[in-house]
Amino acid sequence: MAELATIARPYADALFKASTAGAGVDLGSTAAWLDELAAIAANPQLRQLADNPKVTADEVYAVVTGVARSALPDTAKNFLRTVIDNGRINALPEVASQFRALVNRRNGSSDAVVYSAFPVEAAALADVSSALEKRFGRKLNLSVQLDESLIGGIRVVVGDEVLDTSVKARLEQMKAALTA
Repeated sequence: MAELATIARPYADALFKASTAGAGVDLGSTAAWLDELAAIAANPQLRQLADNPKVTADEVYAVVTGVARSALPDTAKNFLRTVIDNGRINALPEVASQFRALVNRRNGSSDAVVYSAFPVEAAALADVSSALEKRFGRKLNLSVQLDESLIGGIRVVVGDEVLDTSVKARLEQMKAALTA
């Protein structure tokens, strides 16, 4: 979706510049409310409502702010108002993704998703995190997702890099070796 990425880039850049221009601004809190707004905007029912020509921008704004779990700061309200007034609510998930990339670039870190067949305990995740940070050479922001098809082991995705130590991957490698 190059079009959404192109639409989202100026919004992410502007929000990042506005967030870093003020003294004492916490990029983490900005990312948190932006992620929440992106999750709300990703809802198909909200998109259908926003696309309805009979529904005004004020009504869409009221629905989004009403659904938000936390009280939004003024910056978030102004940003949301701008996005809705310009008819770009569909781009909010991409804006959040690009904003997170800008924050990561500034902090010298990357987002990483650890796929596991079973729930990962906090102590084991800390060990995995330190090993992965050494392997990838940067700080990682880990999130864990369950994927029972892995059978065992883990699969780590950091940007476009994949480290797959799952049982499923090993079985696929054995299958390829045996059929070659």
